[in-house]
Amino acid sequence: MAKFRFLNTPLTIKNLELKNRLVMPPMCQYQATDGMPNDWHYVHYVSRAVGGVGLMIVEMTNVAPNGRISPACLGLWNDEQRDAFKKIVDAVHAQGGKIAIQIAHAGRKAQDCADAVAPSAIHYGSLDFPGQNLITPRALSHAEVGEIVQAFQNSVRRAVEAGFDAIELHGAHGYLIHQFHAPKTNLRSDEYGENKFLFGEQVIAAAKAVMPSEMPLLVRISAQEYGANGYDLAYGCEVAKRYAAAGADVMDVSGGGDGVLDPTHTPPMTAGYQVHLADAVKKATGLPVIAVGLLDDPAVADYVLGSGAADLVAVGRGLLRDPYWLLNAQYRQTAADAAPVQFVPDSYRRGFGV
Repeated sequence: MAKFRFLNTPLTIKNLELKNRLVMPPMCQYQATDGMPNDWHYVHYVSRAVGGVGLMIVEMTNVAPNGRISPACLGLWNDEQRDAFKKIVDAVHAQGGKIAIQIAHAGRKAQDCADAVAPSAIHYGSLDFPGQNLITPRALSHAEVGEIVQAFQNSVRRAVEAGFDAIELHGAHGYLIHQFHAPKTNLRSDEYGENKFLFGEQVIAAAKAVMPSEMPLLVRISAQEYGANGYDLAYGCEVAKRYAAAGADVMDVSGGGDGVLDPTHTPPMTAGYQVHLADAVKKATGLPVIAVGLLDDPAVADYVLGSGAADLVAVGRGLLRDPYWLLNAQYRQTAADAAPVQFVPDSYRRGFGV
């Protein structure tokens, strides 16, 4: 295996000091009851901190009950949820890790909710595969849009109180912020339709208003839609520029989420298949970016960082399979200092030949 040159390089963004460039992206666990994190989430995140991940991003955590993809998704709409998250945050910090949380609303993708809402009353499949048995969301009133902006702010405030190191807003993968800025799903005639970026910009402003000035705000976007008639990378870069101007500090760059994949509008799903999106957004905004997309091979992840296409790499599937993905990659390079340091160095470190 080629020697890592970039994966273990520290990075500082505002007050966020990361010991390496590895990110565990938000991946829904579907293990919550009433939005509450529990022992499953504790083990899931803290084990990756033991494994050396520089930044963990807690899975999509919703601002309202009707913003969940499923009834088993996390929420942050009350203080009891905030207090349960604090236990996880404190344990990650005790292991030398940093942890962010992705704040979101599913909009029309809340398919288990009878009161699913969206910018326009278009269900998730109607533009791509008519006739599917999907919930048609209710179009939000103007006043309700403002209430959801406030709900985002309330959840961000609770996340700050719980001790998270950074906040991520989910503006990708067909969820509510994405639904507002995508021409395909926003057919409104009011100002939110005339300026399709307005909702996302208002959510960013609301989040920044309750965050410490030195805490980074990450925004995840789909830089290109992969469904039929979806927007292209040029439009995705415009989304990124508008959200950067509104106050985003880091862009977490993905793609898709707008419906059934259209083969003529989807890149081949090979290692690093979405890195070009991150590279384009980085060039368009000048902001640090996170790249995603089958970066499970440590050598590929290190190459992406070395190429300058991204500042951080997100490894999802690899970290689901192996919480010690980074430690084991280091071990294969005979890095004797890979294991966590313990008071009596003879358990984990013995496994790494120390």
